[in-house]
Amino acid sequence: MARGQELLSTEIVNRGVQDSGPNAGSLSFSVRVGRGLPDFLNSVNLKYVRLGYGYLLSHGFCFLTVPLLILIFSVEIRKLRWEDLCPLCGLIDALFIGGLLGLMIYIYLELTPRSTYLLDFACYRPPDDLKISKEEIIKLARKSGNFNDAAINFQRRVLKDSGIGDETYMPRVIFSPGHKANLKDGREEAAMVIFGAIDQLLGSTRIQAKDIKILVVNCGLLNTTPSLSSMVINHYKLRHNIQSYNLGGMGCAAGIIAIDLAKDLLNVYRGSYALVVSTEIVSLTWYSGNEADMLLPNCFFRMGAATMLLSSCRLDRWRSKYELKQLVRTHKGMDNRSFKSIQLKEDAQGRKGLSVSKDLIEVGGHALKANITTLGPLVLPVSEQVHFLTNLLFSNKSKPYIPDYKLAFEHVCILATSKKVLDEIQKNLELTEEYMEASRKTLERFGNTSSSSVWYQLAYLEARTRVRRGDRIWQIAFGSGFKCNSVVWKALRNVARPNQSPWIEDSV
Repeated sequence: MARGQELLSTEIVNRGVQDSGPNAGSLSFSVRVGRGLPDFLNSVNLKYVRLGYGYLLSHGFCFLTVPLLILIFSVEIRKLRWEDLCPLCGLIDALFIGGLLGLMIYIYLELTPRSTYLLDFACYRPPDDLKISKEEIIKLARKSGNFNDAAINFQRRVLKDSGIGDETYMPRVIFSPGHKANLKDGREEAAMVIFGAIDQLLGSTRIQAKDIKILVVNCGLLNTTPSLSSMVINHYKLRHNIQSYNLGGMGCAAGIIAIDLAKDLLNVYRGSYALVVSTEIVSLTWYSGNEADMLLPNCFFRMGAATMLLSSCRLDRWRSKYELKQLVRTHKGMDNRSFKSIQLKEDAQGRKGLSVSKDLIEVGGHALKANITTLGPLVLPVSEQVHFLTNLLFSNKSKPYIPDYKLAFEHVCILATSKKVLDEIQKNLELTEEYMEASRKTLERFGNTSSSSVWYQLAYLEARTRVRRGDRIWQIAFGSGFKCNSVVWKALRNVARPNQSPWIEDSV
């Protein structure tokens, strides 16, 4: 999904108040960057700062208004004695007032969104016979006869600097001479990774398949009829009235979109369990031609799948691992460069593949910058927000103060795309190696597993027993469209080393 690009020269531009375009009316400092990640430290758009505070106020209003009214009502009631109330109202009136107060509390609890809990999740690890090294990929690619020498050398160079190790997983069928992507191979791979992850999740949570009322499956390229969600329903004999959704074509950011959809559905169908499945099928992403922009996904995408079990039932809090705290989605599809940065197309010979634009890192950086600027007011300590706003509004410095996001999170899981992208994000957000460890280790061990990548990273943290009660975990994913999505989880307990994990045999 990313390609090795050298950063070009940058030029700081003070745009002032923009009078047209999507950022009309916004005071903006920006950096003009060619084919590289934008410098976060020199570019802040107040449009996204306002959006973040708008989310904060809208979410807080419903939680604060009714409790405040109840508090005022209680204080006033405490001032009165029963002797004072008896002349004013009889027993029936008192019961009516009590019932009215109870109704107000009930309506408040019903109308306010419930917390969403993550009971557990599972990540699939393919069998060892599907392990493949970088040198073996080149050897099999050459043997397949699908690529010319230039294409082979290009893939070798990209793999060398990718940050991917020699124990990732790929289906061998894609290297067959004359291989063409087909539904049979796609369905077989999907069944392997999806059912493997679901079996592990149901085993660890001991939830019966019949208890699942919501199912959300996301896969970018494999969109079959019947759908993948129908395949899951058929295999596990789920209930006939299940709320089933199948998300396709939404790229690596679709996993967080699926969580968002499941959260909204849980607020409608109270007391339900939601099963979320995130995967990408390598058999469909593999390109057997010689166009450089379409060869990049061959070097990064690997097999994998993750499943998550969510609940909005308050009684499930005691046995859940995490609580969903914030979720922010940013879409840059209105911009043509962003829209065309990743797209499925055919080359001159009619061979399908994912095309990755040379502008990908730059447009992805702008999407990430917009997303974290919106997320900031929801997660940063008050002291950091005050420092940031006063500096931005009243300081004459051309370089705005950027809040320290390390104060908001104990762990960060960044979609494992490539070493280049992770290096640039680390530099711009000033993250330490400890924060980057899960992302780098996942890229090395499993490669880019698309929307499930951030879950392999959380599994890594659990396998190392790094997650303690109260810890906040920030998952960041971005993908075609162009989209950047963030979700923040809070650990409800000290998470012990799981019995089953894709990292168990790799743990030290």
